[in-house]
Amino acid sequence: MEQEELRLDTVLKVKGLTKTFRRRGRCVSAVRDMSFSAWSGEVLGLLGPNGAGKSTTIKCILGLVQPDSGEVEVFGRDAMQHRRECLRMMSAVLEGSRNVYWRLTPRENVRFFASIQGRDVRRETERLEGLLHLLGLGDWVDVPAMELSQGMKQKTAVACALARDTPLIFLDEPTLGLDVETSIEMRGMIRHLAEVEQRTVVLSSHDMKVVQQVCDRVVIIEDGAVVVDDTTDNLISLFQRRLYRVRGSGRIDGETERQLREIFRNIGLPDVDDDSFLLEVEVARPEALYDLMDILRANGILVEGISQDEPDLERAFLQIIGREEGVRA
Repeated sequence: MEQEELRLDTVLKVKGLTKTFRRRGRCVSAVRDMSFSAWSGEVLGLLGPNGAGKSTTIKCILGLVQPDSGEVEVFGRDAMQHRRECLRMMSAVLEGSRNVYWRLTPRENVRFFASIQGRDVRRETERLEGLLHLLGLGDWVDVPAMELSQGMKQKTAVACALARDTPLIFLDEPTLGLDVETSIEMRGMIRHLAEVEQRTVVLSSHDMKVVQQVCDRVVIIEDGAVVVDDTTDNLISLFQRRLYRVRGSGRIDGETERQLREIFRNIGLPDVDDDSFLLEVEVARPEALYDLMDILRANGILVEGISQDEPDLERAFLQIIGREEGVRA
């Protein structure tokens, strides 16, 4: 469902954004009539398959790509007419782009990006050094960025974006190349930016766990257009299914399979010939589990364990864009 509400705390408003590229003699619509908003203290996730238009949308908002039509407002100001003023309120980490100066060290980079924002780097030394150490760059602060690993370069880019201390931050694949520990710390930092500092973060990522854990709301994009705009919790609950996994021993023969299929439409039967199995079944009502147990017991099959599948954002996303395979039939 598309969010049309214009709130007093609206930080970013995108309306009717459209961008077409010409490739190999034909027009390709990268962004089609895109509209959404982001609010103060919110972490907004942009999700979509590769080529959906997420990065192009962010670049249009930042003024790096000129849209064919549409409007972008940052704190109520037209970002196209007041580009310089709006850019001072935004910072970004863009995937696949040179976000830092490779000849400068991480320490020099964060000081440089803070200074062009007008920050007094001498007074903010403690904050800037804290960013570097929080992202695990403490042992590499004086090494030129060109000599760092890809993961270290990514950390430096994130530190530079945060060094500017802007109220609106765009993070395109911010955990790419990060180790597990730093990725977890990054998630905590993003939530801190929103909840404590009331900054707005627009996050694009393929890591569904990151999006599910940090985003308040999700905009799903497909073929350059918004197909869903809703809270993360609503999306997960919308696609919650009563899917159970039953582990046991005994052979599921043709007669047992027939009895199961008479009652359960969506059921994944084991495709192994031994005497142990893992059965997947979706039930419309909880009491149907008793029918399942009765059939298995009547056919001499021992149930050794049963667990319920937990809903997550990845499954909701795959179902929305029509790429969920579902349980085996």
